[in-house]
Amino acid sequence: MYDFQVPFINNLAEQDVRMIKVKQKVSGCFRTLEGAQRFANIRGYISTARKNKMNAYDVINDAFKGIPFIPSTTSLTLIN
Repeated sequence: MYDFQVPFINNLAEQDVRMIKVKQKVSGCFRTLEGAQRFANIRGYISTARKNKMNAYDVINDAFKGIPFIPSTTSLTLIN
């Protein structure tokens, strides 16, 4: 409550899954497996960038320029 660096919620994985379910609810379904995989790849890329405090627009723009964001292993937090 006093440390504002701690996220307000801690269910980032649940939020990632929720976006897929919302997409399915709006569209009715994914038309092809390839379309679903592409959607998941793009959402995963954006989610990873946001978790590393990067701007989603900037990393997508950089990816189209041929310099995609690749998180370093030092930015990962391992939980034992």
